[in-house]
Amino acid sequence: MDHPSLDITGTDGKELLGKKIVLCVTGSVAAYRAVELARLLMRHGGTVRCVLTPSAAELITPQYMTWATGHPAIVSLGGDMEHISLADRHNTDLILVYPATANTISKMACGIDDTAVSTILTTALGSGMPILVCPAMHDSLYVNPAVRRNIEFLERSVRFAPPTITEGKAKAAEPEEVLDTVIQTISRTAPLRGRRVLVVAGPTLERIDPVRAVTNMSSGLTGVLLASELVLDGCDVTMVYGPGRERPPSGVRLISVTSTAEMMEATLREASNDQDIIVMAAAAADYTPSEYNRSKIDSELSGLDIKMSKTPKIIDRIRVVAGDVLLVGFKAEVNISDEDLIESARQKMKEADADMVIANDVGDGYQSDPENNRVIIVDREGHSSSGRKQKEDVVRFIKQKIEEKWTARPR
Repeated sequence: MDHPSLDITGTDGKELLGKKIVLCVTGSVAAYRAVELARLLMRHGGTVRCVLTPSAAELITPQYMTWATGHPAIVSLGGDMEHISLADRHNTDLILVYPATANTISKMACGIDDTAVSTILTTALGSGMPILVCPAMHDSLYVNPAVRRNIEFLERSVRFAPPTITEGKAKAAEPEEVLDTVIQTISRTAPLRGRRVLVVAGPTLERIDPVRAVTNMSSGLTGVLLASELVLDGCDVTMVYGPGRERPPSGVRLISVTSTAEMMEATLREASNDQDIIVMAAAAADYTPSEYNRSKIDSELSGLDIKMSKTPKIIDRIRVVAGDVLLVGFKAEVNISDEDLIESARQKMKEADADMVIANDVGDGYQSDPENNRVIIVDREGHSSSGRKQKEDVVRFIKQKIEEKWTARPR
């Protein structure tokens, strides 16, 4: 017999019907509002299972959450391996942390697993599960540099519902606001869910001698943001990543490389491994030193001539090994007209037999507006511009165009 509390399921809406949510409650005084939130999620169709930290269980009893959700609340892990089953894409649609203390957020960022909640969160991060975190703490904790660092680190893989800053506190978002965010997060269309995607990103580093190298200015941010978006959409993402400054997202299978030769080898190997989509966002070096000096070149020399050799274009070899994948290339130019940029992208698309090329002018407007970017996406049907936006929004525009191209492919 179903628990009587389940009678409210779907009484206010069907937006979450069939969706399974794990509600993680931590030891903030706002924990009492988790009861209200759980019932609100259920009234809109969701199935809610609750996990509490020991501190939260002292504020609201597990029996209270069992009544609220109609399912046994969990405080400690047992032989049923709850952290594995609850943080599984097939069993859960979203992990929701409400309220989230500075302590639990920091444990999550550092991989510390000393409660059922923190272990479930670590497992969910590793498996690329969608996670929504709702911070609640005193403002002095929220602005603490260590806490801010942990939040900024997690934001690459986790969505945050910002708190309201008032009365010296960072108060958890209202349950109605969280409901809207949950519906938005769970119901986001994900036409690429389950697809195997290879993202190649970051710069390469070409060694001159044991202490010197030639590289470029790429941070790897675009590839990292795109990989993160794809993981959140349920893709099986492999990332071949050069020595970029940005930390790769959780949930990807990471292959770290240094040189263009290493990137070529890893990319071609992974490209032949039944990928659906390959995104070539890397800024691989166009030239590499013709000779490597095994000993350090004397720094007292009055000058140094280095002969450079052309490196092969990795994207030009993808189609041969990968067959009928959706191949996405990138093309960067400096201070040219849109017409010339589009023509350059079309030429690259033709040479690589790519399906689409994301082109941008890395000199256009950077000095006057360094926080914003613009890309032009070129395919066989035409071209479209993102307009000047924050890089995160530009990446979402790129993902949308990849989704549209994938959906339009003949099956």
